[in-house]
Amino acid sequence: MASKGLSFLKPGLGALALCGGLFQAAQGISLEVSTSGGNASSLLMYGFMFEDINHSGDGGLYGQMLQNNGLQGGDPDLTAWGTVGDATIAIDYDNPLSSAIPQSLRLNVPSDATGTVGVTNAGYWGIPVDGSEHQTYFWVKGNLFGDITASLVGNGTGIVYGSTSIPVTSTADNFTYIEASLSTTKAPDGDVFYELSLDASAVAGSSLYFGLVQLFPTTYKSRYNGLQPRIANVLEAVEASFLRFPGGNNMEGESLDNRWKWNETIGDVQDRPGRMGTWTYYNTDGLGLAEYFYWCEDMGLTPLLAVWDGFALESGAGTPVTGDALAPYIEDVLNELEYILGDSSTTYGAIRAANGQTDPWDLTMVEIGNEDMLGGGCDTYAERFTAFYDAIHAAYPDLTLIASTNEQSCLPSSMPDGSMVDYHDYNSPDGLVSQFNYFDNVSRNVTYLVGEYAQTGSDYPIMQGSVGEAVFMIGMERNSDLIKMASYAPLLQLTNSTQWTPNLIPFTQSPNVVIETTSYYVQQMFASNLGDTVKEVNSDSAFGPVYWVASSAGDSSYFVKLANYGSDAQDLSVTINGTTTAKLTVVGDDDANAANTVDETPVAPVESTLTASDGTFTFILPAWSVAVLAAS
Repeated sequence: MASKGLSFLKPGLGALALCGGLFQAAQGISLEVSTSGGNASSLLMYGFMFEDINHSGDGGLYGQMLQNNGLQGGDPDLTAWGTVGDATIAIDYDNPLSSAIPQSLRLNVPSDATGTVGVTNAGYWGIPVDGSEHQTYFWVKGNLFGDITASLVGNGTGIVYGSTSIPVTSTADNFTYIEASLSTTKAPDGDVFYELSLDASAVAGSSLYFGLVQLFPTTYKSRYNGLQPRIANVLEAVEASFLRFPGGNNMEGESLDNRWKWNETIGDVQDRPGRMGTWTYYNTDGLGLAEYFYWCEDMGLTPLLAVWDGFALESGAGTPVTGDALAPYIEDVLNELEYILGDSSTTYGAIRAANGQTDPWDLTMVEIGNEDMLGGGCDTYAERFTAFYDAIHAAYPDLTLIASTNEQSCLPSSMPDGSMVDYHDYNSPDGLVSQFNYFDNVSRNVTYLVGEYAQTGSDYPIMQGSVGEAVFMIGMERNSDLIKMASYAPLLQLTNSTQWTPNLIPFTQSPNVVIETTSYYVQQMFASNLGDTVKEVNSDSAFGPVYWVASSAGDSSYFVKLANYGSDAQDLSVTINGTTTAKLTVVGDDDANAANTVDETPVAPVESTLTASDGTFTFILPAWSVAVLAAS
């Protein structure tokens, strides 16, 4: 069997014999899957790539739902904040919450104020109240002996979806930490705001100072500081295998000082300063290094950590750090790895344990940099990769280390044994199809991560593009002795604030609107039907418009993945000797531009059960469709 690319085109194979005469040979495509031999396939094939873009973290997957809740950044403003009653608010620098968050929100109450006063937060273009038990946390400073009411209120309707009265005794000397639970009812949309209110008479003529106000629903797996379940549950259903984090361009940063700094994303959230992200908005870093590992743990994902390698974006014209100047940044990565992998007797392992994680995390893969072939990083990447590789490998020889590009001109002349390279492909639907055979023809001296790929040219994934992605993915899976991992990107998109389209899973702040796009269904179908061995397929037809790959899991389960990149339905017969029944899952639409959006979701997978005739299954593959035949 060939060691690369399993085409196995045998024009002489008789379609009529394979399909039992149900279809004429001239009209159908016949495939025969070998039940012996094959190439070992990666079990980490389909995963996630995540960075905070499109408010995918803050305002999205990260469960904390109040925007600008810590007034973080060098030039903070009052975005999302408002007032209740006869009061004003301001940013206060004389009463810092912590050294990381050196300001607070001041509520000024006039001496003649009456009725109710307080502050409001509009969330990230609304708050998705899902009906679960919500938790709120905040710090307050100022002389108060009375109740503060935390509420979730419909904007314009005044409907209260959750409220609780919190007895507070605080002084002007120090911040007092408050936490409370709110029972909620599900809101019909995201047009909801958060309110902290109190009787004006309790503080008339004085000020209260609020620090880092937080609001969480019941989180995914009930993790403290965890993930929004309405989005996490949709991710979990993909049955992905790995998570690549924290980016991406957002890991690189716009400048050296603005890179993602692991040590500023750990510990208590009030000790995390946040940073200006690469994608136009400030990142709170509430979703930090530990939260990524808990995400992996809770969703059964293998973590793939990207580390900063001396190159920032610098608005597309970066000046890399080289030579001896790399030393402190290499040391910083080694400290990060000790924090992750060191036992509690090590310096940074002890810090991890003090932060609540006694045992080391399970990390086996590290990517050095991100897209170093772009923006002026290529010429120095061989030097920088080698410097980081040598230091990391010496300290952690069992880690698999990955270069951030596959472009030979950017890499060392000889890659270290066991290392990998990263290939990215954002392309038109036709362009993705043209790349079907790409991995048949590359050097097999080093294995691959395909860290980012997706269709381009539309606001949402369209059916034609999703089929094009499936063709590209079939090309990868046929070569999955070489391609060890692949991740679609970007993963998530809050439609109110979008920097890149299309995305796998768009959402709004309505608790009911998390969109499973046509590309989402393709990822789910491929990831949840993954074999351990790629099988030879004999066919009477060439690839195009129908493409296929077959695999097996164990001795008796088979998966045949198919894509019809065309406007005509196709008759298929698939023979797998010894099998009797199969589940056929198909997603498709006659309209190549069909898309699931926040306004309509016309496309969904259709499942059916097939019975074989002498090991042969016959069915129709619709126009612009992707299918998986799971047989046993």
